[in-house]
Amino acid sequence: MRLSSTSLFIIPALIWGSTFFVIKFQLGVVDPTWSVSYRFIIAGLLLLVYSNAKGLNLQFGRAAHMRMVLQGALLFGFNYWFVYIAEQELISALVAIMFSLIIFLNVFFGKIFMNKVAEKKVYLGALLGIAGTVLLFKQELIGLGMSDFKTFHLTICLISVIVASLGNITSAFNQSKGMPVIQTNAFGMLYGGIIIAVMAFISGAPISFDFRFEYVFSLIYLSLFGSIIAFGSYLTLIGKIGADKAAYVLIVIPVIAVALSVLFEEYQLGWHVAAGMLLILGGNIIVLKK
Repeated sequence: MRLSSTSLFIIPALIWGSTFFVIKFQLGVVDPTWSVSYRFIIAGLLLLVYSNAKGLNLQFGRAAHMRMVLQGALLFGFNYWFVYIAEQELISALVAIMFSLIIFLNVFFGKIFMNKVAEKKVYLGALLGIAGTVLLFKQELIGLGMSDFKTFHLTICLISVIVASLGNITSAFNQSKGMPVIQTNAFGMLYGGIIIAVMAFISGAPISFDFRFEYVFSLIYLSLFGSIIAFGSYLTLIGKIGADKAAYVLIVIPVIAVALSVLFEEYQLGWHVAAGMLLILGGNIIVLKK
């Protein structure tokens, strides 16, 4: 993907800013395990067809396939399985807030597994971003009384963030070994979808499909845009600027989520929302400034 770092940053931010909301249309009829499996098997097959049509190399050794299995299981499998489960009880905005923590985990795991040292400004930008995100959703956080707090689903959400960060680091490692993003994503998504399908069989989740427009359209959107285009852009960005800085995409996402809520859910803008957006954008500038 021969795009600038700025474009690679904007594309997944805009798309993923909407996917936390779109995932809600996947819940209710079909077991989350199967919805995740459908999503990534479709995305993986489409990418493999595209790769073959473009004449891209699809021949990889056993070790490379094992690394793609790991990337698929972490980034496209268990990560999203946990997200779908969490969103059964948690509002999508809260899940987006939790995912902004991934920047710290990427720095932490990047140091452990790839011996990468983050610049001090990354920590400063991340702190501003986290503060802005919390301020952005102040009302929602205040509204979460202890009696309403879904401890299990919040724990699942935190686990999904950890798994996603490990998937980011795996992708960065694979790219450092010269593995191409598109083909790696194609196999990784297919492997991730298959792994979750196996989990569905093991757990006894009933095989089903929802033919309503909302489910089918959201499945197509999540497979094509939320999976292929967004992940292709984001993982390419990781290879160019590192997992710690690339993760800042996930701090901008709540801003997009607020905009969608204002447009479609009659969300009322207040001073805390404006201040939160300014903090997030300010931290963004600090982290990305050369």
